[in-house]
Amino acid sequence: MNTSRPIRAVALAAALVTAAGLTACSGGDDDGKITLSVGLFGDFGFGPLYEEYSELHPEIEFEERIAEFADHHTNLTTHLATGSGAADIEAVEVGYISQYTAQPDRFHNLLDLGADELEGQWLDWKWQQALSADGESLIGLGTDVGGMAMCYRRDLFEAAGLPVERDEVSALWAGSWADYVAVGEQYTADTGGFFFESSGNMFRAMVEQAEEGVYDRENNLIVESNPAIGEAWDLTVDAIEAGMSNRLTAWTPEWNAGFNEGTFATIICPAWMTSYIETNAPDAAGLWDIATVPGGAGNMGGSHLVLPEQGEHAEEAYEFIEWLTAPEQQLKVFEATGNFPSTPELYEDPALTGLSKTYFNEAPVGEIFTAAAQAVQPQYQGPLQGDVLATIGQGLGRIEDGSQSPEDAWSQVLSDLESF
Repeated sequence: MNTSRPIRAVALAAALVTAAGLTACSGGDDDGKITLSVGLFGDFGFGPLYEEYSELHPEIEFEERIAEFADHHTNLTTHLATGSGAADIEAVEVGYISQYTAQPDRFHNLLDLGADELEGQWLDWKWQQALSADGESLIGLGTDVGGMAMCYRRDLFEAAGLPVERDEVSALWAGSWADYVAVGEQYTADTGGFFFESSGNMFRAMVEQAEEGVYDRENNLIVESNPAIGEAWDLTVDAIEAGMSNRLTAWTPEWNAGFNEGTFATIICPAWMTSYIETNAPDAAGLWDIATVPGGAGNMGGSHLVLPEQGEHAEEAYEFIEWLTAPEQQLKVFEATGNFPSTPELYEDPALTGLSKTYFNEAPVGEIFTAAAQAVQPQYQGPLQGDVLATIGQGLGRIEDGSQSPEDAWSQVLSDLESF
């Protein structure tokens, strides 16, 4: 979910996670064991679950490959085109899933492997995202969803003379994103500080809340013609020109450090972001809190697990991801990492709804993100959704760094999109 790029990437080097004697090779071993390779972008919190599954299935071992977000999806596209190199199981972020549902023959059809009996397990729109256009192929099972909230620094709000309690903070921008920008303008004028980390997250949040985003349902790009895109762009530019942006690039060391150092006061906050803040700001416990997001509900981020057709262990891989995405395991991941479940049977379970996070001033994260997920009105995702959003985000970045005027940046965005 994603500044100038789709959200939830963590720039990590490729890594191996040990689980029950994990080995670095994929496929069948001489001892009769099967190693399933799992390609991810960032840490999904699966490590303990690999170990748990291997205890239940001693014949299964795991090799986890972690890459930076953009590299992961670029590499997956290349591996699919060449017919080799993909992991047995690959994660796909929501901004890219429609790119792959358009080529279902490159993936194992999960409906043929038993998923046809599981449809009701997920939010309907989460299930639909992984279906091919004709509905005949399901390429992935959903992991988390990214219903949005707003994380904010209580200490910085207090220093600016703003309310600090989450209900009062939510009320500051309950009317619209324009209210959020007005609060940010006041904050920046009074403190000289930055209200948010960079403009791309704000822009994407507004777009994700719209009835239509960057594509219509016929897969036509509507960036130039969709009024919601223009309104989001103009308001984001207003915020940049008011000096509200810290102009940080997501997933960089500077961006990471900003959470702990308090160099910005707010950030768009899908559930998975809470763990990222907590990890990168260990000294800021109790200073961060969570309010509602302006503009109503919307989804930012979330993933599916897909099985590339070139994988040699489709049945074993499917059995694992079916287990891994079951409500019980999704709840464990939420408790450990903050990635919010896409399985609505948990949304009335006190084990989920009753969860709070001490780090965020005891914010009731289970309640907050359950409400956020339930309120999402699904938006159609076009075939190059992630790339389109990244291109627009890059245009905003050029305004932030002063290399282009808003008019020139917009013109270049439209020019760049002509090749899509």
